[in-house]
Amino acid sequence: MKLLRVGTAGRERPALLDPDGTLRDLSGLVADIDGTLLADEDALGRIRSAAAAGDLPALDAAGLRTGPPLARIGKIVCIGLNYHDHARETGAEPPAEPVVFFKAPDTVVGPDDTVLIPRGSVKTDWEVELAVVIGRTARYLESAEAGLAHVAGYAVAHDVSEREFQIERGGTWDKGKNCETFNPLGPWLVTADEVPDPQDLSLRLWVNGELKQDGTTAEQIFPVGEVVRYVSRFMTLYPGDVVNTGTPAGVAMGHPEPKPYLRAGDVVELEVTGLGRQRQVLARA
Repeated sequence: MKLLRVGTAGRERPALLDPDGTLRDLSGLVADIDGTLLADEDALGRIRSAAAAGDLPALDAAGLRTGPPLARIGKIVCIGLNYHDHARETGAEPPAEPVVFFKAPDTVVGPDDTVLIPRGSVKTDWEVELAVVIGRTARYLESAEAGLAHVAGYAVAHDVSEREFQIERGGTWDKGKNCETFNPLGPWLVTADEVPDPQDLSLRLWVNGELKQDGTTAEQIFPVGEVVRYVSRFMTLYPGDVVNTGTPAGVAMGHPEPKPYLRAGDVVELEVTGLGRQRQVLARA
């Protein structure tokens, strides 16, 4: 299933995109798309049954904003330097263990919402990523297979980053990762049954129509199942938590000087196979 949330910011309603591209209203069946729903197999089953029976009312998509596909996110765990090609372009050694950092849930915006360049920023960068949404409580998992079994679904994430704040200002990466609007998510949460192999997905990103990133999750140093297993050894993952799994080569930081960092007015578009497409216009904060 392709689950999403539509409407004005803060007042989104749950919806489903059916196979013929029609938007269907879920508000008569569920209150929202969140961790509570994803952990409830009976509720998910009712959605599937209603969709198969044609019982879900259609929504007019014209002029309707698409919000983040997940409400009440508990935490966003991010994995840095998780693609062999990205490590090569930045001159970094592939890490022996996953590099873990966090984004606050309030960085999340809709897939087509405006992204704000922080005040004083000169190194705002792009990163297309595969986001993993947790559907079952994961703690001390023993295998990558168990990690995959705890995934409810997948989405496109844009891990917007400010490289000066991240790298040159001391401390941890978090200062360059948690500026407002720095995690567009969606348009859809695609349930795991529709993604048979998360290591066989293409990721692409364009800036002002020019292709900048063209990668594949096959390049991940730590595959999705292993990432979930690893993280679960250090913290408990709950239904509705999100894991951003890293970005392939092609970020601005990896370009030769002068590096083409983002400016107000730039347009960024990104997509992951089967998970939909995002489009953001950059503006000053």
